Amino acid sequence: MGTYLNPGNAGFRKIIESEYVDKTGLIRLINRSIGTNQNLTCISRPRRFGKSYAARMLCAYYDRTCDSRELFSGYTIAEDPAYEKHLNRYHVISLDITSFISDAKIGNIPLKEIPAMITQAVLTDVKECYPELAE
Repeated sequence: MGTYLNPGNAGFRKIIESEYVDKTGLIRLINRSIGTNQNLTCISRPRRFGKSYAARMLCAYYDRTCDSRELFSGYTIAEDPAYEKHLNRYHVISLDITSFISDAKIGNIPLKEIPAMITQAVLTDVKECYPELAE
């Protein structure tokens, strides 16, 4: 099991320690949709084109349990007027569906059980962070 609620910024920190092409313009696009009727964003790319990197970047930017200001200071998003407004202000749920599929295959669990596995994993994390909700 992993951390699904508020995974922090360690994943993005590790990415930018090597060669990183600035994709923080994506954050600007998502910031503009927050609180609007167009608040659903689908990030779709072919295999091996950086979806996981983008997801880690988004987690680091929005996750309220960490301070990512210095991680983004040299990138395009730091110049955006809405940068501070949304930086580290939200709870983030991060799911890697492929890990659930792998776990199901290893445990000989039918694939139709994956939605229940995902629900249980997220609920466990939420209840751990907010024990008062477990009652």
